[in-house]
Amino acid sequence: MEPGTGTGRRTGAKIAGVAAAALGGVVVHDLTQKKHAILRNFPIIGHFRYWVETVGPELRQYIVTSNDEERPFSRDQRRWVYASSKGENSYFGFGTDNDVERVSGYPIIKHRTFTGPGATTSRHGSEGVPLPSAKVLGGPRGRRLAFRPQSVVNISAMSFGSLSAPALQALNQGAAIAGCMQNTGEGSIAPAHLNGGDLIFQIGTAYFGCRDEQGRFDLGRLVDLVQSAPVRAIEIKLSQGAKPGLGGMLPGAKVDRTIAEIRGIPEGVDCVSPSRHTAFHDVDSMLDFVETVADATGLPVGIKSAVGNLSFWDELVEQMLPRTRGVDFVNIDGGEGGTGAAPMIFADSVAYPFRIAFTEVRKRFDAAGLSDDVTFIGAGKLGLAENALVAFALGADMVNVGREAMLSIGCIQAQKCHTDHCPVGVATQNPRYTRGLDPTLKKQRLANYVLSLRRDLLKVAEAVGVVHPGMITADDIDILEGQRSAVSLRELYGYEPGWGELGPHLQDELVKVMAAQGEDQREGENRS
Repeated sequence: MEPGTGTGRRTGAKIAGVAAAALGGVVVHDLTQKKHAILRNFPIIGHFRYWVETVGPELRQYIVTSNDEERPFSRDQRRWVYASSKGENSYFGFGTDNDVERVSGYPIIKHRTFTGPGATTSRHGSEGVPLPSAKVLGGPRGRRLAFRPQSVVNISAMSFGSLSAPALQALNQGAAIAGCMQNTGEGSIAPAHLNGGDLIFQIGTAYFGCRDEQGRFDLGRLVDLVQSAPVRAIEIKLSQGAKPGLGGMLPGAKVDRTIAEIRGIPEGVDCVSPSRHTAFHDVDSMLDFVETVADATGLPVGIKSAVGNLSFWDELVEQMLPRTRGVDFVNIDGGEGGTGAAPMIFADSVAYPFRIAFTEVRKRFDAAGLSDDVTFIGAGKLGLAENALVAFALGADMVNVGREAMLSIGCIQAQKCHTDHCPVGVATQNPRYTRGLDPTLKKQRLANYVLSLRRDLLKVAEAVGVVHPGMITADDIDILEGQRSAVSLRELYGYEPGWGELGPHLQDELVKVMAAQGEDQREGENRS
């Protein structure tokens, strides 16, 4: 044997042993920590994801894509959501990397040099500033339980089944912290929804949670259900942006015993919702249904819909004109798609994208003089400040966030929502993955994100010279055609003067509400 060979082997064995022990320690740490779901579910190799993410901008700059090319959410958009949710620095340096010189459809918000009517001249609004809706939900129709939502940003409809229990629990607890509302989705109310956050209960075409043994709508069960939970409003889902005109489908792999009991369906069997309602069949019977539900529950009742054939909206406005029946809110879901898994053709090409969809509906209500009677809600990538501000300028009173809320609690845009193999435990029922998502940590991230978005909305409202984003108008934002021309939202979408805006009495009331909010905040800061 050559000299030193035995020593070399022993040294190599020691090094290998130390390396194995170190890897074992990392595995134990990854499996027991609760901060990062990806590491808990994929010890060791999960670290490579964070390393790639760290050097990703540099790699993409020279090899793959730019920060704005990825879809449905670009790297910059995801980075902003992640940083905001973690309470980290969400600012960007060295100017914009958007191609404003050549891109078409780029929105530009026109700030005012001097103070506008009622705008503050104090420091920027902080994350904790409340930002209530400009309208009282259900007030114009005289609903017994009408109220003013305390947040213009709320959580979109995402059912228990499509999302995991830990994810929904994190969203609900985060909503309670941020003072916003969570939509249950059509899958009824789950225990995960009952963690302190206010709810909007969604009635889908299968009537989960309010159906009899034959699957028909049951008013008595609806009343009992909403009285047993913190439900503030009821939303009737006509269609959704992810799959407009197509009923929902929850794969049997996701239908566990709890979901089966909540929905009243067989365990382990594909759960298919009809594409149309059976409790009503046209606008006339739908409005009767709305009034019946509102009378029985006392709650504001509205509709959610993607926008395709516009004759429905013409008839709805016509039948609401006598003001004897009507919906309390209209939630327009953009055809860009959302959290629901769908055939590609539905996600890509069925229903108008949000801006066209919303403006076509809003113009009809404005022309009829009904807009102040209805709260308008928008959804479809509106969890980004730029898109949300365009929505407010077009006449939205509130925005719902779905995928952005998922990103805030750990979604990495793996796009495996339809497979039951979501690697971070958000859109799956598989314990292999859901164990990695700790709601007690993720709830604060959701709250941080909502508060950050509201802060940015308020900051831009101040720059425009108004006290609330709901007072930004279609004249305050231009859409660029590269460096060749600019056109206002009003001209682009054919708004008449005053369309998309709050009536004078609502503006006066909103100024008073925001002044009171500011006074309450200053008193709180002085006490602290």
